[in-house]
Amino acid sequence: MRAATRPVVNHRGAGFRELYKQVTAQLKGVFQTQGEVMLITGSGTAAMEAAVVNLVSPGEKVLVLVGGKFGERWGQIARAYGAEVIEWHYDWRQGAEPEELARRLAADPDIVAVFATHNESSTGVMNDIEGLSRARELSGQRHRALLIVDSVSALGGAPLPMDAWGVDAVVTGSQKCLMVPPGLSFVALGQAALDRLERVTTGRYYLDLRAYRKAAAAGESPYTPAVTLVFALEEALAMLAEEGLENSFARHRLMRDMVRAGIRALGLPLWTGERWASPTVTAVEGAPGLEVEPFRKLVRERFGVELAGGQGEMKGRVFRIGHMGYAGPFDMIAALAAIEQGLAASGFPVKLGAGIAAAQEVWAQWK
Repeated sequence: MRAATRPVVNHRGAGFRELYKQVTAQLKGVFQTQGEVMLITGSGTAAMEAAVVNLVSPGEKVLVLVGGKFGERWGQIARAYGAEVIEWHYDWRQGAEPEELARRLAADPDIVAVFATHNESSTGVMNDIEGLSRARELSGQRHRALLIVDSVSALGGAPLPMDAWGVDAVVTGSQKCLMVPPGLSFVALGQAALDRLERVTTGRYYLDLRAYRKAAAAGESPYTPAVTLVFALEEALAMLAEEGLENSFARHRLMRDMVRAGIRALGLPLWTGERWASPTVTAVEGAPGLEVEPFRKLVRERFGVELAGGQGEMKGRVFRIGHMGYAGPFDMIAALAAIEQGLAASGFPVKLGAGIAAAQEVWAQWK
C-alpha cells in the first residue's frame, strides 16, 4: 500500500516503460511460462472476458466446467459473445474428474476450448488442472481444444506451472494471492493461444490482446494503466520473489490445514473433502442451531473479523475463510478465535480454545 502512494509518473515516460517491462517479465515467473503476459487495467472478470473474446469466435463450440459461481461466469461470458456453450455441471463439493473430461472430448472433436476454474473460491474447491490438461491426450493425439483457466484466487498461492502442465491460457487478478489492491488483471498465453489470437473473428476493442502485445514490446499498455497499482505490483512481486514461490505454496497449505483442523475441532462441517480442499479459501457449512448470515454479522460487528458469505445458491448455506496473499498462521489463529467467540455468543455448543488448539497443533508439527 505504501508503494501505491508514490507520486504518479508519466505512463509513457522512460521510467515507467522500464517498470512495465520489469513487472511483466516477473509475472512470467509467477505464471511459470515462456509465453506472454498481458497486464490489463480491470478486474479479474476483465481478464476472463479478454480470454473469451480473443480465443473464441462466434458460433464455435466450447466446453465450460461448472462447479461453482465462477465456473458459471465463464459460461455467461462465452454465451454473451456468441459461442456455442456446452456446460458440464459437476458436484459443487468436488472438482472436475479428468477421466470425464477425456470422455466428453473424445465424443466431440469440434470443441475449440475448455474453460476451467483452478480454484473455485465460491466453494473452496481446487481443480486438478494438471489432470484436466492431460485429459486432452486421446489415443496418443491431443484434442484441438485449448485449456483456458481462471486462477484469479490461486495464482501465487498454489502451483500452476503453466508450461509444464500444458495449459494454454491463464487469467488472474491482482487482489488475491498477488497481494495488490483490486484493479489489475493479467492474461498469460502460451504459443497455441498466441497463434489462435490472430485467427479469432470476435469483435473487440479495449480487450483486444493484439493491441496489448504490440504496446508491450515498447514497455507500454495500449491504454492508460493504473500507474499506482503497477507501483504496488512491483513491491508485491519483490515480496513474492523474496519468499519464493514454493515457500508461498507451503504457507498457503499450512494455513489451509490449520483452518480445517480448527473447524473440525469446533464441530462444524467442512464443505469439501481433503482431495479437493483449496489452499486459499475454506468453505464451512452451517449446522443445526447456527444460521450462517446472522452468525457472520455477529462475528463482524462484535469481534471485527469478516467472514465471507456464500454466493449464488450457496448464500446462507456456508461461510468462507480466506487464507491467501498477505496472511500467515497468526491470522488463522485470530480468525478461529473470533469464530469460537461468535459460536459461544450464538448459543452454539462450543469448547472455547478447541479450534485454536487444533490449529496450533498443526502449526507445531508443520515441516
